[in-house]
This record gives sequence, structure tokens and C-alpha cells, in this order.
Amino acid sequence: MPPATAFDALLVLSFGGPEGPDQVMPFLENVTRGRGIPPERLASVAEHYLHFGGVSPINGINRALIEQIRVELAERGEQLPVYFGNRNWHPFVEDTVAAMKSDGVRRAAVFSTSAWGGYSGCAQYQEDIARARGAVGEGAPELVKLRQFFDHPLLVNMFADGIAAAAATLPESVRGQARLVFTAHSIPLRAADRCGADLYARQVRYAASLVAAVAGYDDYDVVWQSRSGPPQVPWLEPDVGDHLSVLAQSGTAAVLVCPLGFVADHIEVVWDLDNELSKQAEELGIALARVSTPDAQPRFAQLVLELVEDAGTGRQPARVLGSQPVPAYGSSVNGQFCTAECQISGARPSAGSR
Repeated sequence: MPPATAFDALLVLSFGGPEGPDQVMPFLENVTRGRGIPPERLASVAEHYLHFGGVSPINGINRALIEQIRVELAERGEQLPVYFGNRNWHPFVEDTVAAMKSDGVRRAAVFSTSAWGGYSGCAQYQEDIARARGAVGEGAPELVKLRQFFDHPLLVNMFADGIAAAAATLPESVRGQARLVFTAHSIPLRAADRCGADLYARQVRYAASLVAAVAGYDDYDVVWQSRSGPPQVPWLEPDVGDHLSVLAQSGTAAVLVCPLGFVADHIEVVWDLDNELSKQAEELGIALARVSTPDAQPRFAQLVLELVEDAGTGRQPARVLGSQPVPAYGSSVNGQFCTAECQISGARPSAGSR
């Protein structure tokens, strides 16, 4: 059964980001509303966006991905309207779902731009869906969130190919000695504990093992990045910057940094890695190459449509299987893949940037 016969539409649901200097502070205030983040912290994060003209790459990347999905659908001879909605900035998901209702959409698949379980990666997107449907009211389309895809073969292969391409940019004299380091967004430990006993962190480590195996690396590191909030609040560690210093002390000459936790080159990638970590590596005398993310690759569009077909037909999803036990997806709640603990709002990460 093609996706067009199972769903009336596809909704790409993402985090959102500013698209001009005057939007930066309102966007950050939306992200952090009700969390008591000091204004000076917001001003500090705002500088990351202003460095790039006040524009987050994330909306442009998502629009490019949507266009690639449309190209893939056309090549398959299938028709499926594709919509775009965000949690924190225009186009807001509430407005998008209202437009979908007006267009006569009754049942839509929802692809959220996170591969992971846990609160921020999965359950919060379910909350977005519920909030949008509630705002639209009677006649709102049914919205079916697609599965977590951290172990999908296309995702694994995109990152593995990215590692090979990044390694080729390193000086030949140190290329064979490069240390592979996977990064993902850190979260507070209390948030990690809330969702299936550290579900998110286990999925990241598992996916790293899959990508490393395909890329041909027996040894690698998994670290975390982009933490924020009060220093007394413990987050997932080690931090990528601290780890880079440790590698330098051990004599490491080259590092491949793979931002496995991110499906797009948004602010945490282009600022935290391409800017701050790159400068640190230069000061430490380490050759650093950053691995590309899926962004709007044709294979990423194919992945999205495979998830749509899985949900529409009930077929077994494609997965790369590793030597470790597959981390649980959590129990199904109204057809969604998150643990019951993650359905409860609460222990949310403090403001970072996206």
C-alpha cells in the first residue's frame, strides 16, 4: 500500500528557529517560557544566532527536506501533500494543523525531526501534536506520529558515509590515527532518568555502535555537548570540549567529530562544533574534521517515506541490528512509541540553542 492511500498528508514537525535578527529574542523567550531562565543567559545564546545574521539554519534545512520528499514522491508517482509545522516558531504547528483541517485532511503521518526516544526527542512532540489538535478543535485531523528511527539503515549509512568523507579531509599524515568521537545533545540527568531509565542515552550509544561498525571503526567515544542551565544541575557527561582536552593530553593528533544526535546542521552544530570546538582543536594542535548530518539528502527523504509506509501498512520497520540488545522503544501509548514516564510533562532541559 503506497503512503498516499494510508494517509491524507504528511506533517514535518520540528523545533523551529528564528529567520532574522528581530526574531531571535522572541524565539528564545518562546523556547524558555515558564522556566525562569535569566535574561543574561538568553542574551548569551542570542549571540550564537546573531553571529549568523540572526538566522537559524533549521527552517531552511527542513524546507529543503520537504522539497526533496516531494521530489521522491513524484518519482514514485505518488501524491501526498507535505506540510511543515514548528513547536517554537513560525510556521507554528497549531497554524499548520488548522490549515490541514481547512484543506480537508483527515489523517496525517507526523515525522518529527528527532531520531530518539525520551522526553525532548519523542514525548514533547506528542504534546505538540495534542496541543495543536486541541487548538484546532472539532474536525482536527488525526495525527499519527512516526516511529523513532535511530537504528534505521538509511540513517546509519548516511552517518557512516559522512565519516568517510570527513576523514578524507584530514591531513594524510594523521588520517589513520584519527579518533572517532560521537556527540549528541546533553540533557539533565533527572530528564534522562524520567524516560525509561536513560532511554535516550542508551539509544545514542547503541546507534553509535551501529554507525561505527558500518564505518569500520572498532574503537570510538560517545560524548555530549551543548549543555546549559545552572552548573550545579548534573547533565550527561563527558562534555565534548572536556573530552577533546583529554584526547590532546594523551597525544591524539586528529579527531573526527560525528554529531550523531542531530539530523540537521542547526545552531548546536554550526556554532558549538564548527566554531567553538574547532577553535579549541586549533589551540590544542589537533586536526579536527566534522562529519555532516543528513540535512536534506535524498536518502533522508527516502527514510521519511519508508517510515510513512511502515505506519500505513503495518510492515516490520527496517532496522540495523547490532551486537548489543536494542534499546526499548517504550510501550505504545495511543499508537506512539514512548515510555509512560515520558508522557508526563516535567523534567525538561534548560534552554540551549537550536
